[in-house]
Amino acid sequence: MILEHCDIEIDPSKAAQFEEAILRGVNTVIAKSKGFRGFKVNRSVENPARYLLLIYWETMENHTVDFRGSEAFTEWRAIVGPFFAKPPVVEHCTLVGKSA
Repeated sequence: MILEHCDIEIDPSKAAQFEEAILRGVNTVIAKSKGFRGFKVNRSVENPARYLLLIYWETMENHTVDFRGSEAFTEWRAIVGPFFAKPPVVEHCTLVGKSA
């Protein structure tokens, strides 16, 4: 399992609209993608312009090849992209440990 860590910055005055858009985009576009296993979206308390989108993929290629190379990626970016203050920073992580 791969965790996609996507650090997003927006204009905080558009937070309500962005939150609706990101949830709609994940639930209607990304969730249908090959290898999608779940997600979380968190908003920073200290920096209300910052969001972390965490997506669980079966493999890294499910994100980097299957999703990013598909029309779904274009559809996703059309929904959330207008809110980005700058390009998101994306990394992929593997699990080292967790609590029970």
